[in-house]
Amino acid sequence: MSVRELFGTLTGRAADGVWSAPGRVNLIGEHTDYNEGFVLPFAIDRRTVVAAGRRADGLVRVASTFAAEPVQIELTDLARVHAAGRLRDWAAYPLGVAWALGEFGVDLSGVPGVDLVIDSTVPVGAGLSSSAAIESAVALALAQLWGLDFSRETLARVGQRAENDVVGAPTGIMDQSASLLGSADAAVFLDCRSLAAEVVPLGFAEADLVVLVIDTGVRHAHATGGYRDRRAACEAGAAALGVPALRDVGIDDLSGAQDLLDETTFRRVRHVVTENQRVLDTVRTLRADGPAAIGALLDASHVSMRDDFEISVRELDVAVEAATSAGAIGARMTGGGFGGAAIALAPVDAVPAISEAVEKAFATRGLAIPARFTVTPSEGARRDG
Repeated sequence: MSVRELFGTLTGRAADGVWSAPGRVNLIGEHTDYNEGFVLPFAIDRRTVVAAGRRADGLVRVASTFAAEPVQIELTDLARVHAAGRLRDWAAYPLGVAWALGEFGVDLSGVPGVDLVIDSTVPVGAGLSSSAAIESAVALALAQLWGLDFSRETLARVGQRAENDVVGAPTGIMDQSASLLGSADAAVFLDCRSLAAEVVPLGFAEADLVVLVIDTGVRHAHATGGYRDRRAACEAGAAALGVPALRDVGIDDLSGAQDLLDETTFRRVRHVVTENQRVLDTVRTLRADGPAAIGALLDASHVSMRDDFEISVRELDVAVEAATSAGAIGARMTGGGFGGAAIALAPVDAVPAISEAVEKAFATRGLAIPARFTVTPSEGARRDG
């Protein structure tokens, strides 16, 4: 059943429109966003779809194809319910966006209620930002239904606010920016301090390259555990070095930083500093030499996340090693880490052999066989009808 059909079944009327937003693959630039650094994600051809329609009352009601029961609440009650810690589970994402729009100046008592029905083909927990896809699709839908004059950059900040304050995941703005600003066969080069964004052509299609996603099935939760610890370590490192953020630390500063920081904090800092440089190098290399020349940068990014930031897991390392051994140009884990997916940039005709090699490597080690699928750099959030 499509979201339009489900909307009609649940509400007894037609939706006012359908909006969608993509998940994203981060080509390179991991854990640099909340350190005010640089990232290079691209929107993918897996999307979250939202059918939406105005209500005559002040209720917001959310339903989805992946939840048994709709959740509804008065728009004017969102702040109180959020303060009580009662916006939770999957509904926290769309309801959090409505709350965040209020924080950005929208008078929630002066806009119509809304029904939202959601479906998605973005894998959950795979590091492809299923959460930002929901937030971005809902943000664009609400902005257009309510006649808001918000730029896409502002809607990205709205989605981030929902993720940080309602969901409780201390993520940066990369995911929402990629979902809202993406373009076909291109990446979004984002300066996470100034929020300046530039669309950078990738040239994958012309070079007969494709990105293979290897979803390990190991699920992570950004609101808990290691992600929060890594962010705290970065903030502690910046404070010890006397800079506003690790964005302000350069490669040449690392030798001095090592004398000031404990070993673990230094390695966390070194990852962020070198990863920022790898993003800049990747953009430069894409422009000068094309996508086939960026493999070594992808490989180095994975090593840094594995050894310095310590956010990889065995399954991700096996996936990366098998892919590169079987002919991938470069490979790395993508996303926040502690599970999720790896990506391999590969010639189109090498994908079957790489996929087979990954399956064999997992089977040999007694690991659950990962899902494998290709993704295409695609358009960002849009109205579909």
